[in-house]
Amino acid sequence: MKKKIAIAMGGFSSEYRISINSGNIVYKNLDPELYEPYRVHIMQNEWFVVTKDDTPYPINKSNFTVTIDDRLITFDCVFNTIHGTPGENGLLQAYLELLNIPQTSCDHYQSALTFNKRDLISVLRPYGVKTATNYFLNKGDVINPEEIVDKVGLPCFVKANRAGSSFGVSKVKKKEDIMEAAKTAFSEDDEAIIESFLDGIEVSVGVITYKGEVLALPVTEIVPEGEFFDYEAKYLGKSQEITPARISEEDTKKVQEIAKMIYRKLKMKGFTRSEFIFHKGEPHFIEMNTTPGISQASILPQQAEKAGISLKELFGSAIEAALQ
Repeated sequence: MKKKIAIAMGGFSSEYRISINSGNIVYKNLDPELYEPYRVHIMQNEWFVVTKDDTPYPINKSNFTVTIDDRLITFDCVFNTIHGTPGENGLLQAYLELLNIPQTSCDHYQSALTFNKRDLISVLRPYGVKTATNYFLNKGDVINPEEIVDKVGLPCFVKANRAGSSFGVSKVKKKEDIMEAAKTAFSEDDEAIIESFLDGIEVSVGVITYKGEVLALPVTEIVPEGEFFDYEAKYLGKSQEITPARISEEDTKKVQEIAKMIYRKLKMKGFTRSEFIFHKGEPHFIEMNTTPGISQASILPQQAEKAGISLKELFGSAIEAALQ
């Protein structure tokens, strides 16, 4: 009997359109002989299944079921493609865990931890993971530009602490621009992180559980047209994404091993994509995405293709791992 798969997409953040694209890619590429997919839109005010004719049917939030044409549908597994809240910060995972419904991404604690850039780097540093120099701000704090520049230098990056796809991020070159950059960050979150500038090659490393094994995918080099890998670079084609990266075999293995070590130490599951910058010859960790984009413009599917893994195989493996 085919497994009924709810493909969760949408979400409550600025990334919901990206998530819809990712969810539709999964919907089109699941093996029809094994799975019966359903597109589940999880929005701020309503949750519903969209059928082939685009008719919406409301989800019963008490048990995550849906009734379509008098047929009650219960789901065997949830394929999580929500970027941002609630799919990438642990809320959806905790809800599904309470209902005992398997899902394809990491557990709720790991999701909440990795979505919080400040907490994540604090956890990883004792394992020897190199990062930028950081300064933390909360909304309402007195902002002292002199103190910030003394700590992290210029240029620096001011980021929303809990946001994805480069929303709420500014590259600051002058001390007097820090206040405006903080305002931009606080438009996305009430916490901010300010990071020193790391000068070097930026790479992205996908790590997945594939057929029961932790696998680091081929490394992608990111060459943005603009100042950094922002939203336009990620989703509007304003960057070069070169897979495999133009780095030595030694550096490739080094950054893959660090990414796999982080995956294992954090007890991750499903797909992850970690970003690093080779600063002074050493990979410095930037962030980890636990529901990375899987649309045509996304990096992880490009890496999987280079590894000889089709989307059907990639998505099917994630579901089977969750079901086990």
